[in-house]
Amino acid sequence: MRIVVPVKSVPDLVEEIELTADETGIDREYLTFVLSEWDAQALEEALLLKDAGGAQVVAVGLADDPEIDQILYTALAKGADAAVKIADASVAGLSGPRVIRTADRAALLAGYLADQPADLVVTGVQAADDLDGQLPATLAALLDLPHVSVAVSVVAAGGSVTVRQEFAAGRSHELQVQLPAVIGVQSARQAPRYAPITRIRQAQQAGGLTEVAVSPRAAGAGLVVRRMHRPEAGGHAEMLTGSAGNVADQIVGLLRARGLVKG
Repeated sequence: MRIVVPVKSVPDLVEEIELTADETGIDREYLTFVLSEWDAQALEEALLLKDAGGAQVVAVGLADDPEIDQILYTALAKGADAAVKIADASVAGLSGPRVIRTADRAALLAGYLADQPADLVVTGVQAADDLDGQLPATLAALLDLPHVSVAVSVVAAGGSVTVRQEFAAGRSHELQVQLPAVIGVQSARQAPRYAPITRIRQAQQAGGLTEVAVSPRAAGAGLVVRRMHRPEAGGHAEMLTGSAGNVADQIVGLLRARGLVKG
């Protein structure tokens, strides 16, 4: 079984995020980028399938994503058999990284998979910088393949996989999906494995990245960000001073004033 895992870099959310001048995106110049947490879950689920049945796992990223080389080398260090970096042949010669819409990302991945088919595509259900959950469904539509998202378990069985899909309130059900298929993973069956820095350096020294130029499929309209807004500032905290008894009396007074305490 050949499993392709698309991976994406997203801004590290521990850093201060600033908007661009036109407020249609975030200023990426000084940010640190890391692997999307949902893609890390998808990679782990693919590696678990490999551990169970000897599948070949191929991590695939887009050349225009920041820090994508490091992310792909880390995937190799974790156990992926190959890593591929996709360049968009339709914009060859343009300089500088681009912000890629989900629809365009799916179109590029579909172009690659048309030439290098996979038995199973396992991708994160969404990413922190879009949260639209559209990549698995859009990619499946472009490839005309069955699709399941919000998966928490994928188990191979011959020419199909059994996918456990999670719903609200802790409910879940299982679906048997014929291969090839596209699965959007919410969480893997276990926490993503750790890759020691020495193993990542070994992968870098081995030079295991393959770069290919791809002509994207027709992307369609997709979602377009018209404007982003900063979160509205909330009320300021009031610091209570005095002895412990005085502070306790003030708290009780505030609770009574809001009707939360009677008497």
